Amino acid sequence: MTKPALTLPRRWAILACATFLGAGLLAAGASAECPAGAVAPAVMPLPAHMQPSGGSLPVTATFSVAVRGGDARLQDALGRLLRLWEERTGLTFARTPQGRFASSAPAVLEIECESPGMAVPALGEDESYAIDVEPAHAVLRARTTTGALRGLATLQQLLQGGADGWCLPAVRIQDGPRFPWRGLLIDVCRHWQPMEVIKRNLDGMALVKLNVLHFHLTEDQGFRIESRRFPKLHELGSDGLYFTQEQIREIVAYAAARGIRVVPEFDVPGHATSWLVAYPELAAGPGPYEIERRWGVFDPVFDPTNEAVYAMLDGFLGEMAALFPDPYVHIGGDENNGKQWSANARIQAFIRERGLKDNAGLHAYFNRRVHEILARHGKKLMGWEEIMQPDLPADSIVHAWSGKDSLTAAVRRGYAVVLSKGYYIDLMQNAAEHYAIDPAAAQAGMTEAEQRRILGGEATMWAEWVSPENIDSRIWPRTAAIAERLWSPGTVTDVADMYRRLAIAGSRLEEAGLLHEKNRDAMIRRFAGQQIVPATLGELCTLIDAIEPLFVYQRRRLQPDVTQFMPLTGLVDCARPDSAAARSFVGAVEQGLFGAPSFPAGAAGCARSLGAWKSAADAVLACRHELPRWNEIEPVAQALQRVAQAGEEALAALAEGRRMSPEWRAERLAALNQSAKLPVAVRLPMLPAVRLLVAAASEQEHRAAMTPEAWRRHVQNLANAPAANQPAP
Repeated sequence: MTKPALTLPRRWAILACATFLGAGLLAAGASAECPAGAVAPAVMPLPAHMQPSGGSLPVTATFSVAVRGGDARLQDALGRLLRLWEERTGLTFARTPQGRFASSAPAVLEIECESPGMAVPALGEDESYAIDVEPAHAVLRARTTTGALRGLATLQQLLQGGADGWCLPAVRIQDGPRFPWRGLLIDVCRHWQPMEVIKRNLDGMALVKLNVLHFHLTEDQGFRIESRRFPKLHELGSDGLYFTQEQIREIVAYAAARGIRVVPEFDVPGHATSWLVAYPELAAGPGPYEIERRWGVFDPVFDPTNEAVYAMLDGFLGEMAALFPDPYVHIGGDENNGKQWSANARIQAFIRERGLKDNAGLHAYFNRRVHEILARHGKKLMGWEEIMQPDLPADSIVHAWSGKDSLTAAVRRGYAVVLSKGYYIDLMQNAAEHYAIDPAAAQAGMTEAEQRRILGGEATMWAEWVSPENIDSRIWPRTAAIAERLWSPGTVTDVADMYRRLAIAGSRLEEAGLLHEKNRDAMIRRFAGQQIVPATLGELCTLIDAIEPLFVYQRRRLQPDVTQFMPLTGLVDCARPDSAAARSFVGAVEQGLFGAPSFPAGAAGCARSLGAWKSAADAVLACRHELPRWNEIEPVAQALQRVAQAGEEALAALAEGRRMSPEWRAERLAALNQSAKLPVAVRLPMLPAVRLLVAAASEQEHRAAMTPEAWRRHVQNLANAPAANQPAP
């Protein structure tokens, strides 16, 4: 196996110690610097054009708003915004006799909306807006209510507080989205997510201008929507955990009030176990069937040769069409392994008789039949890339999950496409990795018409490893970075500035009702147990802040026997997917080893991080009797202790200009390799940077004689070299 090079990607070289890095004020795409003494607006997504103009508009108890145009959605959104500002500032804004905030009289903020636009959010509607804030007056202009909603989301983030009170920075904004489809998939099947989870995440989506909730409602592990025509579906396939039709209408209306479409997914013909629990006679293989409790790709699949399948789907999809106003219905269509089809002689005879060639041809036949059913009910078909078979109707949307090749193939064949490859937030990648993925990256060589078929993208929150308690921490704040990639100009690529604004966006998301921080704190306290003293709890929090969950496929290998019933309350479930503490350290090491100024100037900042981690590990290891889930925490604390010790030794040598021996380097790298092999599903994200420190400490006398790139390669090669009798990291 080829050993991957140990590098510190540029996207990680961010938020370093103050000795090395200062956050940029505005990312590429924002057209001017902020005035002296002002703080750069921390808006996310970054607007297409944002020009600070000097000064600020005070926001006091006399702040007033006048609205011209729009509809009830705009009035309601304005009320939510001003109530949120009241909670943030402690001010009370004047209301009209009817209790509303807005009036037709001259006001500090004027909102002008040319047209209500579409009452139900639709693909491609005008979401543009303009904001002009001056020291005495502000105007928000939009062509549609949806555009005005996007402008209010920006205003919500612009409000700043300081010693002189609250204000809006003077700024001119012209803004609109780069892609019309900016979605978040929420899987409520593998682990049930109730109404309150969906609503608060819709509020988060609205803040960062996402406009599609992809609602994954059926799966092997659960059928999560009430069917009055076929009640056995939810009665037998859901464990009693499903949305009633009244609740679905409530969610659709709640989303529409925020300018968000709801696209349901009913997964067929595979991922269909929960359907077949109720109707085993529609399956390609013999039943009976039970709700699947594990994760993976399973055999149960509909029988496309059985006309009763289409009769049931016609009735069910017609019923669902009345609940969901969006023109698109997602039919899944992915990961059908075909085993039941291949084992069924009657199905194989059908394939031969119809000239369908093989199972793929049968799948294409099934999709065409489902497309016809949807068309009769006024709907269009969307599905994962496996639906892209010959004769797929041209008005279908292909959902690309495997990458650029499938996206390009769909576009070349005339289909509109939505990208999710690179946006699988359940995989526990950091925000920078998601931020680096651009649906437009495949546009080279495409015609303008082909480029327009790339509609945008969706973050996907698959629910194998999330509960209602921790789902917010797996979606936010990282998804705000994906939202920016899909909204802002393609030139907005400054990762350091993205993280600067993402930290503030995280607080704004909390303010909007998301529980990614609040629930995490409660989970850590429960994990720690009731005997832990406050000082040790603080050290445990420092340790957990330094770790990250393993990438999800690695976790599956460590925990292969997990079922739907396992409580997700372990150390890994408390850890953030993107450790700010580790990221800051990694960026500081990058700058210190390969930038200017170099070590020893910045060693003190990195030493503080390592010292804090060692102190935390020491304190936790000394308090075994206080921690009931000791088996999870002990190996992590021991590994962090070894990592911190190696890093401290290397930093001291670098600061003193003292060369460490090759034997020392080999011993420390072996210890670091051991620390990477944890028996629990977490990782130490600072570990590669500590390897680099160790390698550099043994070779620093060579730095002056090397070019910067040669020095980087030399250190990386040494850091990657496996110690004797040790596997490669």
